[in-house]
Amino acid sequence: MKNSHPFSMLTLAAAVSLSGVAFAQGGQGEILISKDISVSTTWTSNNVYNLQKQIYVLPGASLTIQAGTVIASDTGKGGSLAVARGAQIFVKGTATQPVIFTSKADKATWKNNDPKTGKWREAANEWGNLTLMGRAYISEDGVSGNKPVPNASNIGAMEGLVAAFPGDPKVLYGGGKDNDDSGTISFVSIRYGGKVVSLNNELNGLSLGGIGRGTDIHHVEIMNNVDDGVEIWGGTVNLKYFSIWNVGDDSFDIDQGWRGRAQFGLLVQGYSLNAKQGSGVGDNAFETDGAENSDWQPVTTASIYNFTVIGQPFDGDGLTAWRDNARVQYHNCIFMDGGEKVVRFDNIDGDGGKGYGFNGTLSWPATWTTSYKVTSKVNAPKNPSAFYTVQRSGMLAEIKDSIFFNNKNRSAYTEATARGVFASGNNNVKEPRGRSPITKIIRGRAVVKGGKVMAPVVFLDPRPANDALTSASWAPASDPFFSSAHYRGGFAPGNNWLTGWTAAYAYGFLPKSPWTDLGNALAGPTGDPILSPTGTLAPNSPLQLAIQNAPKSSASFLILSPKKMELPFFGGVMVPDFTVGVVIPAGLTDSSGKLNINATWPSGVSQGTTLYWQAWILNSSNSQFASTNGVLGVTP
Repeated sequence: MKNSHPFSMLTLAAAVSLSGVAFAQGGQGEILISKDISVSTTWTSNNVYNLQKQIYVLPGASLTIQAGTVIASDTGKGGSLAVARGAQIFVKGTATQPVIFTSKADKATWKNNDPKTGKWREAANEWGNLTLMGRAYISEDGVSGNKPVPNASNIGAMEGLVAAFPGDPKVLYGGGKDNDDSGTISFVSIRYGGKVVSLNNELNGLSLGGIGRGTDIHHVEIMNNVDDGVEIWGGTVNLKYFSIWNVGDDSFDIDQGWRGRAQFGLLVQGYSLNAKQGSGVGDNAFETDGAENSDWQPVTTASIYNFTVIGQPFDGDGLTAWRDNARVQYHNCIFMDGGEKVVRFDNIDGDGGKGYGFNGTLSWPATWTTSYKVTSKVNAPKNPSAFYTVQRSGMLAEIKDSIFFNNKNRSAYTEATARGVFASGNNNVKEPRGRSPITKIIRGRAVVKGGKVMAPVVFLDPRPANDALTSASWAPASDPFFSSAHYRGGFAPGNNWLTGWTAAYAYGFLPKSPWTDLGNALAGPTGDPILSPTGTLAPNSPLQLAIQNAPKSSASFLILSPKKMELPFFGGVMVPDFTVGVVIPAGLTDSSGKLNINATWPSGVSQGTTLYWQAWILNSSNSQFASTNGVLGVTP
């Protein structure tokens, strides 16, 4: 079914006054940051902030960073930012005005101070990182006095930070507050970081120690870090929309009993430096440790949905590595181009842990056949059912409804097969050659870095293709954190949430699409409806808007606005602000829940304007609304 709406009839230009949003350029002053932050402080986008050393946000204080702010530190000086327990940070980036942490060497490649430009370099270790420390439970046996049973007094000292004196509280994390709130991080690009403190003591792109579920973290990019992309030590923090590209160790590393959720991610293995694997050349994509000693609690118990994992086809390590009783569920993911095993059973982490099955804990095979409802009685908390809440079905360890493609190592699937990953009920697919689950990938010529053969990804369109366009199941509606994405991998058809705000976009690794995902949706009977627009953002230019996965044979309409808002009576769903925009009837979806709309960019709205689009569908079967993910129009 097609429906045509000539926007010139809507007199949009007369209805609203529109103005484009641009990055702050020119006239910026540089502010040197050399003292810890002890009172609540705001950094603004009209300045560039230069971290002169390890800076702490101290307990009782908060740091707010406005949208569009750049933190560019002196290359090689090692300036870094850490948020101590009891402090908070509010990084308020947006899809059009991200907050960027980087080095001056990176900023020097931008044209006219525009962070949508720049050039990728083989580099890292040019400044420090962003570290958050909170008061949620952790499982750390390396600190004298810590207990194997979950205990509010258990603490850890953050990797990569240097204590000013023994017991320095600024570098400690952990506690007994699983709902702890360290603030908000949104639309942040972290580039060329990872200060090397000493051997095996390096800063990750984003370090999260004991962070509670009250903390909100979404839309984060780590590009070219010397060590891990993101590393999580314990806690209960949940993560959404993560891109980790060309880091020098593991992309997504979990330690000390993380009990959290993650959804919508892209992991691209590569290298940041010509250095050994783990300090410049990527290691595992996911590396999951259960607890610092495997019979301690809490033990890592996680639920991960919708990640696209792209390995190194020649010398990459595991796409998922498992150690010390980690219990992880992977659903609706894409695992491709791995150079080693897709399920890598390491058993121990090399730091003294005893591995699966130690002291009466579950063995490695049993972890894959034991219900999520079963909790260990070894060093158990008093309330295990309240302590472990993120898994809501299935087995403690599982991979379901995922796609595997181009993993050519002779033992790529050996362990996965032994653990029943490809049993029919798991709905996993091994795609044959020629049926890539993503739209496009181009690699540069193979090079030797750190003794490993690397084929860097130089162009990527990560949106799904072939069997990744649909899924047999999706994230549970009973869990309010997850979106019910009815596809596999980290990207919806037609929507690339990396567009516009990331280094990957600025460096030319991604299509210069003018469209990106706005945020949440309101699910229908088959999950989130999807809005997939194509076309040119210029006056009188044609646009094609496709609604998919919507309620069948149901009336729909579009909302178009220069602003966005929340609808609290729908649970805080993000929509274009219809009070200053327009509402356009769009016709009926067909019997499969699809609708194609031909339109024209409004003649009265200039090129360069930012507009928000969203489709709402009134379900004919129950008269309840479903909505697509909003789409943000940005001039490429």
